[in-house]
Amino acid sequence: MRIFVTGSADGLGKAAAHELLRAGHDVVVHVRQADRRDAVRGLLDRGAELVIGDLADVAQTRQVADQVNALGRMDAVIHNAGVYSGPAVIPVNVVAPYLLTACMMRPERLVYLSSGMHRGGRPDLTHIDWAGTRAGNYSDSKLLVTTLAMAVARLWPDTASNAVDPGWVPTRMGGPSAPDDLRLGHLTQEWLATSDDPRARHTGGYWHHQRRATAHPAVHDEDFQGRLLDKLARFTGITLPGIVRDGT
Repeated sequence: MRIFVTGSADGLGKAAAHELLRAGHDVVVHVRQADRRDAVRGLLDRGAELVIGDLADVAQTRQVADQVNALGRMDAVIHNAGVYSGPAVIPVNVVAPYLLTACMMRPERLVYLSSGMHRGGRPDLTHIDWAGTRAGNYSDSKLLVTTLAMAVARLWPDTASNAVDPGWVPTRMGGPSAPDDLRLGHLTQEWLATSDDPRARHTGGYWHHQRRATAHPAVHDEDFQGRLLDKLARFTGITLPGIVRDGT
């Protein structure tokens, strides 16, 4: 299978790319800028292909989509890239996955990185700074990207779209004292992207360590999904295929 993993320079993304290559898949990795190429040198030496672009920037995110499309259709995409704090939280954690989903050739499987902290997010779009001119709220961002995953599952029934809580794992973001298992932190993403297990072929799930979990109820609210997609379409100028807008 051909799999694209965003945010592959370190942490869960790099670990997932490593395991996918080890399992014999064709992997496309991503780094923010060219001087981060050395961070994925080991993956490139083993056959991974590379795309480059800053997912905090709308124009560069679209260029990342173009680079991937030039390589051909992916079988699966793991939207792993994320930041915990600062102005880039909403652009990277929410806007970029939306744009990549909208602009790339549609894969068979989509996996979006959520967090258990999404349950503390606010299902309110009025306060969201899509452009990232001020610091964003991590919990809000993970509620929104989980909502995106569920909206895509509903609108694209032929694509398996799922969200994953990787747990609190010892990555650069999680910190060295994080109590969860690092291997379990990326196993579910790999499984959803590649497995023939019937459970992994389901869509619209929120997963934690290969088990379905209960997400914030707002993520399944079709009205909230629609408002989120409309806000993202208006901000980016790109409408998710399959959406009919009223033109207002």
